[in-house]
Amino acid sequence: MSPTSPAPLIDRAVFFGNPRIAGGQLSPDGRWLSFVQPLDGVLNVWVKRIEEPFAAARPMTDDRNRPVVQSFWSRDSRRLLFVQDQGGNENFHVYAVDPEALVPAGARVPPALDLTPGAEVQARIYELPENDPRHAIVGINDRDPRLHDVWRLDLRTGERELLLANEENVAEWVADLAGRLRLGHRQRPDGGWEILRVDGGGLTPVFECGPEEECEPIRFHVDGARLYMETSRGAPDLSRLVLLDPATGEIEEIESDPEGEVDFGGALFAADTQELIATWYTGDRTRWYPREARFAEDLERARRDLPDGDLGFRSMTRDGNRMLVSAISDVEPGASWLFDREAGSFELLYRTRPDVPSHHMARTTAVRYAARDGVEIPAYLTLPNGEPQPLPAVVFPHGGPWARDTWGFHNVVQFLANRGYAVLQPNFRGSTGFGKRFLNLGNREWGTGAMQHDLTDGVRWLVERGIADPQRIAIMGGSYGGYATLAGVAFTPDLYAAAVSIVGPSSIPTMLDSIPPYWEPVRRTFHVRVGDPEDPADLERMRAQSPLYSAERIRTPLLVVQGANDPRVKKAESDQIVRALRDLGREVEYLVAADEGHGFASEESNQALFARVEAFLARHLGGRCQADMPQRVRHRLEELTVVMEDV
Repeated sequence: MSPTSPAPLIDRAVFFGNPRIAGGQLSPDGRWLSFVQPLDGVLNVWVKRIEEPFAAARPMTDDRNRPVVQSFWSRDSRRLLFVQDQGGNENFHVYAVDPEALVPAGARVPPALDLTPGAEVQARIYELPENDPRHAIVGINDRDPRLHDVWRLDLRTGERELLLANEENVAEWVADLAGRLRLGHRQRPDGGWEILRVDGGGLTPVFECGPEEECEPIRFHVDGARLYMETSRGAPDLSRLVLLDPATGEIEEIESDPEGEVDFGGALFAADTQELIATWYTGDRTRWYPREARFAEDLERARRDLPDGDLGFRSMTRDGNRMLVSAISDVEPGASWLFDREAGSFELLYRTRPDVPSHHMARTTAVRYAARDGVEIPAYLTLPNGEPQPLPAVVFPHGGPWARDTWGFHNVVQFLANRGYAVLQPNFRGSTGFGKRFLNLGNREWGTGAMQHDLTDGVRWLVERGIADPQRIAIMGGSYGGYATLAGVAFTPDLYAAAVSIVGPSSIPTMLDSIPPYWEPVRRTFHVRVGDPEDPADLERMRAQSPLYSAERIRTPLLVVQGANDPRVKKAESDQIVRALRDLGREVEYLVAADEGHGFASEESNQALFARVEAFLARHLGGRCQADMPQRVRHRLEELTVVMEDV
């Protein structure tokens, strides 16, 4: 039950400071635990022996500017691999470091080897072969920035062997557990998809699905012959788990949601046998379904012994005896336990954000509301503790847009609730996870169509129920959510009292003209779901759906936020809407980070951003605001703030 009195104003650093510890991973041999924690204020990768205290941990990376948050172990536990780009440009390289290597004089970490060097190069890891721990199967786009060729990469030396040049516009490659390149996943000219069998140097189609369907490879079966795949092909609305035989194209149905509610969520495989041991689905919350007796016992123990929350099972040792288990809830950022499967015991390793006062956090509830045409929209509603209704409110649409919001701890949502705002997170049409019909109802419905109407109808629902004050409602989001924010103030100019667009495109045609080159193999997805710029009718519609071309209608005070290195939504998208509003004399503020990309990664950038956000919302909606900030955050905010005359 929610507290009846308002929570105290909680320092924004609690929400946007670095986590204490996060991302724990067991090495396959069980000797090491790797994790992420700050090194001089920047998140870096650390390791410790499993029996050591965290105080004995040693840093493995030493990036002074940008968090290093993606890492994983080689199959033989001899190398810790990590992935990093430069300033948010998403040209990710793969690096390897030996956790037992000596630290050179004058350095703080062991030497790391860049396994995929080169400017403007992006690497992808497809498989770490079970029987060949020295190598990885990777994709690298150094020959053609649009396409990833497939290489066998030596994790100790960086030497690589070309397995197949990508001359066929393949978007994704699939190797089996032994590291043999087996399949390609390619988009067809009509926007549909096909699975291709690698036959020597050629490709043979073995399975296909239409432009409004899905057929997504997951991983090979332990038998080496069949592929686990998620597909929505055919009559069923919800996607399901199947096994595909690439030799024949035949499929075997494995499982769909037992409750008939949502698409297939994911699968868990045993590290020792490589067999499928559990599946999960995300409805209002995540539901787990064991597929073997041993995991059923594990799940029952976790539910009995761990706090209430959505459970996560990951990072199992090669012998299958130990794994990391996490639990996260709407009011608890999460904790991780070391689970000994033989003993049935859980050892608490760390809490991600121990400074978060969970008893002062606001509960998040799954809700449903009817859109204007009767379609039911799933959403999450978070209400501030002890505040009288009607409340100032923030509509917070997710990015993607082909993604969805889920239940759990969301630092932005909890921050807004602590400042006194009701927060609505709608899974509008076009969101994934709710079946292909719901997804496809969003096709070409940006801005002036059903996707935006679903947000508008969410506002109406809040007001009709007395939850929100109609004069004090804001819209805020990032990526597609940033676009929806701009569309909200352009096409429903009287609905919102304030708006915050974070890396949001302002013009659909110019966004489509500037997508990253390595998105070229999936360009048809945009044509199906958004529109084809080569079609005059589509181009006219997309211009009409673009906030930039309706800038004169925007009267709502607007805060625009952009990373200068963003490869997905170029800085020009924000520049052009800010410039248009400036020239119209509208109230617009602009933050730009020279060293960030598609969203802010650094602690100081995020603290500075949300210091401005809370002051902006307080000015226009009347919520609470923390006036003070550390000098380093104030300085960062000054760096981010753009003088309008300079746009």
